Amino acid sequence: MAGNSQRRGRRLTPKAGAPKGSGGKNKDSLAGRGRTLPADERPWHKGYSGTEKLPQRTAWKQDKERRAAAEEGRAPKIGQPGSKDTTWGKGGGRGVPANRGGAGGRGGRPAGRSGPRVTPGRKSNPAKDSPELLVGRNPVLEALRAQVPATALYTAQGIDMDDRINEIIRTAADRGIANLEISRAELDRMTGGVLHQGVGLQVPPFAYQPFEDLVAAALEQQAPLLVALDGVTDPRNLGAVIRSAAAFGAQGVFVPERRAAGITATAWRTSAGAAARVPVAQVTNLTRSLKACRDAGFTVVGLDADGDTDLYDLEAAVGPLVVVVGSEGRGLSRLVGETCDLTVSIPMISEVESLNASVAAAVTLAEVARRRSAEQ
Repeated sequence: MAGNSQRRGRRLTPKAGAPKGSGGKNKDSLAGRGRTLPADERPWHKGYSGTEKLPQRTAWKQDKERRAAAEEGRAPKIGQPGSKDTTWGKGGGRGVPANRGGAGGRGGRPAGRSGPRVTPGRKSNPAKDSPELLVGRNPVLEALRAQVPATALYTAQGIDMDDRINEIIRTAADRGIANLEISRAELDRMTGGVLHQGVGLQVPPFAYQPFEDLVAAALEQQAPLLVALDGVTDPRNLGAVIRSAAAFGAQGVFVPERRAAGITATAWRTSAGAAARVPVAQVTNLTRSLKACRDAGFTVVGLDADGDTDLYDLEAAVGPLVVVVGSEGRGLSRLVGETCDLTVSIPMISEVESLNASVAAAVTLAEVARRRSAEQ
């Protein structure tokens, strides 16, 4: 009879099928793709306002919108190319706070974000201890010219050969670096979406010196001098400081492990090879390391725009010295500033903008070297 659940041929499953869905696969496929860029940062959108080269199709879209707006008597809904910095270059990068003169000056410009621009919608997250892949024709060529250590050169199949690529391949061959030709898709995967221009140079991780050995080696010298960086995040500033340290007789540089730049190919290239001659150490706690230097007999001097001592009156320059350089934006952190024996300011004309962190370090080290030379 109807409704009898014991009858023969009864349905054992509901009429509706199983709910259809991706099982989360679509969500997983978006992992690591980064944020969705706004319209004014998308080179293919008519609202693009970036500083990079305007694609031909985007220019056509904007021109079409201008004509349509003129016919309808309204303002065109397009971007203003060149009005928004979409590169990660020397300054004024995306979302970077203004410099507050932490390197011994007053005021300042926005600190730029270093590194290559990432393809819209993607990001690169290499492992901390994995070899670095330096990409782009100019960066790779400059790194090879500066004798940056490298283990392999990757070139995309069918790459457009120009003078730079020819010199890259020739220089790599002269240095015995293996040239591996791979597909462009594989190079895209290796770089995590970074715009590579068909070439990448694999750089091994930098070998840091133990901090204790750095201090011990400095104390064996007649005039011990070390440089510490407090939160300097631009590898170009780090490379420039290392170069100045080598030029003015410093025996080493030490930096924090976290929230600070390390020795990358960019830092190595900026140092002009000085990173091979000046030992660099990474420390877990910068404040604790500075206290260890004080216990070992060093005078710790921090660069600060509001320092209580004029650089040209620094009598401690002739003794064992640690020069601490603050970050590009906030200068010396509170704990580091309290740990310093002295805070030193660089005399400047009031109308002049603040010095870059690496420039302030160079000025200070040059004055220290001058005083020590006069004492001898």
